Amino acid sequence: MDVDFLLHFANFSTFIVCAVLKMPQMLMLVRAKATTGLSLHSLLLELTGFIVFVSYQMYYNYPPPTYLEYPILITQDVILLLLILHYNGKMKQSIIYAAVFVGGWKLLTVEKWVLDMAMSVCTLISAGSKLLQLQCLWRSKDSAQVSTLTWALAAYTCMARIFTTMVTTGDTQVLIRFIAMTVLNVWVTATVIYYKPSAKKRD
Repeated sequence: MDVDFLLHFANFSTFIVCAVLKMPQMLMLVRAKATTGLSLHSLLLELTGFIVFVSYQMYYNYPPPTYLEYPILITQDVILLLLILHYNGKMKQSIIYAAVFVGGWKLLTVEKWVLDMAMSVCTLISAGSKLLQLQCLWRSKDSAQVSTLTWALAAYTCMARIFTTMVTTGDTQVLIRFIAMTVLNVWVTATVIYYKPSAKKRD
């Protein structure tokens, strides 16, 4: 099969999937009005990783189709964060988080070395996000409010990005990141399925 066709398909399908990636999780939260099994710290680390990654891609003028989904993912993470804070009764903290993230984003682009250093630990940040979510699931042993579909789709997008990175930029840092994220997303997906209440497998 033509490589260009596969590349376009991978880019397009990743964008479409990411456009609705967090929707199942948001709907589950709104319906349940509870955040059991969801890690706030995991979400904060994921958001940090997304901001660093898209800043790096934009700074080095990488092809937009290889990172176009990240602004959408960041927006969805912000909405998800607000929902979690709302249902935990901690909406006042949203102002603090907003100030930290906006300030951090500005800091990344002050000097090239700052962005390069941030990108060098971006994989660890993103991996830490998945591990915190796993830890939260292991502790609660309840994934009733965690969307299986969201995590499965996240695993697919990372697998697609392994292919697009190899074909386009070949950036080793980016490639290692997506391989690690694929493994961890599959692990979280399996854990979510394992802890789903047997009588409520409805995701």
